Amino acid sequence: MPSKPHTSLSRVIEALGDVLLEPIAVGRAARRHLGGVVIHDPYDDAEFPERAVVLGVGVRDPEEIVKLLHELGERGASALVVRSPVAASAGPARAAASSGVALLGLANRASWTQLAAMLRTLLAEGDVGDVSPQALGGIPTGDLFALANAIAALLDAPITIEDRDSRVLAFSGRQDETDPPRVETILGRQVPERYTRGLEKSGFFDRLYSETGPVYFHPDDDEGENRPRVVVAVRAGDEVLGSIWAVVDHALSEERAAALTDASKIVALHLLRLRAGADVERRLRADLVSTALEGGRQAPEAVARLGLLGQPAVVLALGLLDPAGDDPWLATERQRVADAFAMHLSAVQPRSAVALIGDVAYGIVPVPRNHGDHQERSVRVATAFLERIGHRVSAVIGVGPPALEGAGLYDSRSGADRALRVLLADGGSNRVLTAEDAHVDALMLELADLSAARGDVATGPIARLLAYDREHQSQFVHTLRCWLDAFGDANAAAAAAYVHPSTFRYRLRRLAEVGGIDLDDPRDRFAAMVQLHLLLHGMRPGEA
Repeated sequence: MPSKPHTSLSRVIEALGDVLLEPIAVGRAARRHLGGVVIHDPYDDAEFPERAVVLGVGVRDPEEIVKLLHELGERGASALVVRSPVAASAGPARAAASSGVALLGLANRASWTQLAAMLRTLLAEGDVGDVSPQALGGIPTGDLFALANAIAALLDAPITIEDRDSRVLAFSGRQDETDPPRVETILGRQVPERYTRGLEKSGFFDRLYSETGPVYFHPDDDEGENRPRVVVAVRAGDEVLGSIWAVVDHALSEERAAALTDASKIVALHLLRLRAGADVERRLRADLVSTALEGGRQAPEAVARLGLLGQPAVVLALGLLDPAGDDPWLATERQRVADAFAMHLSAVQPRSAVALIGDVAYGIVPVPRNHGDHQERSVRVATAFLERIGHRVSAVIGVGPPALEGAGLYDSRSGADRALRVLLADGGSNRVLTAEDAHVDALMLELADLSAARGDVATGPIARLLAYDREHQSQFVHTLRCWLDAFGDANAAAAAAYVHPSTFRYRLRRLAEVGGIDLDDPRDRFAAMVQLHLLLHGMRPGEA
């Protein structure tokens, strides 16, 4: 079987240069093959792949850049990316030459998330399954950037390949010859909404999707900065997969229009192959992760295929809060969040494995063997992800205990599940919780399950108070709960119940009489606390 192809640094610069990346000091490093993408964290000395591209988020000072270049050289990295512009100094260039690590600058308006995604698009050949290179139309399968450059050469025009939602999947070189809207589109990897909204209102997309050949149009532009476009839809049968956009000076000749139409058919094959390959790989990865987490005889083989054999790891369990079970978009939303979770974890630790299993996205995150703060690191990773996706997605993450080796992943997954259940039952007051911190609440939820399964009902004093409240519209159960939650502090309990302390003390005496409960007896108090907690989680009220 042929060896897995590698992407060189020069290939990345060719694909992402002009608009996204500026070569500051490259030299002989341009020929080096790349092994992965890593986000630099000065407080994390975790291992990362050899020949990695390191994203120096927040690294701006020249002295800091010089120091980091030498450190990365010792660790076998290929390139360091920092935010442009880099302060005028010969130090970083000399450090890049002596360390053998290329120094690149990220364009001022481009996002680090966008760069990480595009780098992975160029580097990824698939971690599981057949990695032998195959070609469609003379272009290696899935290499949309090479395909965009090939189409650009045919048309002598800068090209973007976009999906149905006007997201940029790939672009050719020579984008610096285009216009401000195209540059803005590539920097954001998405056509700005003000442009797509105008095209939708004008009926352009309806026309594009109904035509079988290229469509020429000149954007409305009062200042004369926007150049004309030629666009062709990318189809697979009746399904529109996306479109190809060329920035031109005039309508294409008949020959070039035919070439663009033929190219759209090749792009369709690549997109279909990518989609099918992603689905197959996702299913296979889910099977491996599921097998590894379930334990049993086949778990060691699954752990080995995931590259995690003998590696300490922590399991994270991500779920969505209050999902509408009949929402037809819920499955898509879960998969979208799981994919984002996978991208985030792979940036933090390249050997992470993520899969959506049922309603939960599980992440297996390797941790350094010589560090004892595994859970703290995992909480930081989970919190950083939830902060990045914001509050539009109501997600929570349970963190399992560290598994010192693959065989312990089952226990780590069980702990993550218990923590996730507590978070979901809590309704989102916390977004990240460890199994250790969730221990007591998880036990109470399990006790509530047992109680519900047996059909238990409230008994004794709690049952009598419930019956009295129903008959007299009183608040004795609520009063007792406030008093127990306040550890017997009547003033604090009265404030929680929104009544005067004297009124609260009177109610407390009355409920002790009605319920027949000795509030000075620790066993009576504990029994009441347990029953009140179970009432919140499904125990039937019952009768005295």
